[in-house]
Amino acid sequence: MANDPTFQLYGYWGSMATYRVRVALILKNIPVNEIPINLGTDEQLTPTFLSVNPEAAVPALIELGQPPITQSIAILEYLDERYPEPPLLPKDLRGRARVRSLAALIASDTHPLIAPRVRKYLTTRGAFDDAASRDWTSHWLRRGLTAMEARLDGDPNTGVFCHGDQVTIADICLTSLLVIAKLFKFESPNAPTVNRIVARCELLEAFARANPKHQAGATV
Repeated sequence: MANDPTFQLYGYWGSMATYRVRVALILKNIPVNEIPINLGTDEQLTPTFLSVNPEAAVPALIELGQPPITQSIAILEYLDERYPEPPLLPKDLRGRARVRSLAALIASDTHPLIAPRVRKYLTTRGAFDDAASRDWTSHWLRRGLTAMEARLDGDPNTGVFCHGDQVTIADICLTSLLVIAKLFKFESPNAPTVNRIVARCELLEAFARANPKHQAGATV
């Protein structure tokens, strides 16, 4: 176990991005005190939390005496550089680029379109009813997973996991999307490679312990 002072992680039980960081912290056996921020009641908009992250978003990782680190991918890479074992990025240059590309397909191109604040705007300002909101979310979810399947299927770099036989940031990002989709009963496309990899990840202790349904405040 790491000997550093315990980290504080501001998160939300149903947050994809918080789930990613939670998985990495458990994989690397890093002590952390998670502080729930209830996005359902807009707790992220309170002055107290805005002083932590003016973007009003989770996760935010705080270490004693240091300013917060925000954005899940930045946090994952920080943790990976500071605590190198087990590594979450390949050692070779092209491998790291591939993993970062796969992670970005989920974290940068898919997740932002279905984030709660986007869906809330669509229903409160964009005249979307519940059916239209679910259709929006399902469309972008299917699009992202279909693209991910195409990237992974038949690529010789794909192994037990997204890249070879060791968990990387790509697996953490991919699983975060599918885990949340399952919780809220969104249908995913026929994507056998994606489903195989996610099923394998969910067998690992870190992914199981990080599952949103096991976190404080979970409502599912």
